[in-house]
Formats: sequence, structure tokens, C-alpha cells
Amino acid sequence: MSYAIAHPEVLQDIASKRKETTMKIVMIYDQIQSGLGAKDDRNLPLGILKEPVGPAIMMENLLKQVGGKVVATLYCGWGTYADNPDEVARKLEAMCVKINPDVVMCGPTFNYAEYAEMACRIASDLEAGGKVHALAAVSQENTEAIERYRDKVLIVKTPKKGGTGLNEALKNMCLVAKALTDGTDTSELKQKACF
Repeated sequence: MSYAIAHPEVLQDIASKRKETTMKIVMIYDQIQSGLGAKDDRNLPLGILKEPVGPAIMMENLLKQVGGKVVATLYCGWGTYADNPDEVARKLEAMCVKINPDVVMCGPTFNYAEYAEMACRIASDLEAGGKVHALAAVSQENTEAIERYRDKVLIVKTPKKGGTGLNEALKNMCLVAKALTDGTDTSELKQKACF
């Protein structure tokens, strides 16, 4: 299995921008949210973009309000992840640690079950690793992933694809990210915005 992973100097360049913003964020997307494919492009290799794409563009104003900025977008197709979830999870975690963001946002996954599983797993692994904070953002239709990971990582509620409430969900993602970064109590946010 081959991956289109950026050269080490790209990761180092992103990591060096740490002092430019209060809260440095990495997004993890599937082929659809990254804008690099559709449902059928399941085997998009693992890769990195040095800018915000997809929902992160919609979040830029909200992120500014909490002092945040997306510095990189990591992406992977559902099929690539499903072929070897342990290896992909390990590589995504290693890339995140190398970039050294304050927080990683996995999602929003909407109601794409395969992406929800990937997002929750990666966020959970990052939190368990203790080097980088992470959250997942999924819709209520992803019951299996929610039940499997809700006690391991914060999972922000989002609407399904085409549903209402996306702006509120994106705002909640930013608020949860800020709370994780600041080390503040997340219990109230969890009750209001998470599963």
C-alpha cells in the first residue's frame, strides 16, 4: 500500500508556524470533505494540504473568534483507511505529533459511517497518546462509532449531510477545541454540544 505523504520539510514548515497563532489546528478529512474525491473515490491515498479546505473554510471566522487557525489538512479515503486502519491511524497520529498542533479536529463526518469510524478512532488514539488534543464531529446516525468512542474522546454533534444546524455545530467544534487547548473544564460543553 502506498501513500502520498508530504515530504518531511512540509511537516516541519507547518510545525514552525506554531508561534504565529494562539491555537494551531489540524483538520482530518475523508476524500469528500477534503474536496479531493466523491463517495466512489474510496482509495484516495493519505496526504496533506498546507491550508484549510472544505468545512474549515466555513469555520475561519468562527476560529478567529477563539484565536484559532487551521494550519494543515490531513486526508485519507475511506477505502485506504479500511484496508489497514491500524497503519493509517498510526501514520496520521505521527503526522499530527510532528506538526504539533494544539488540537486536531476530525470531521465533521455528517452521516458517512465509514468516515465517522475513522474520525472517532483517530481522535481517540490522539487523545490516548497524550501528545495532541483531538475531537471528532459526527451526526447522530453514526450510532456504532458514537457508542464505541464516546467515553474515549469528545464527539461534537453535527447534522447529517443536508441537515440543519451546521453553523451551530461548527461553532461548537471551535468552542470544544478552545476548551481542550486551554485545559478548561469541558463538562458543560460536553452536555450541550457532544454525545
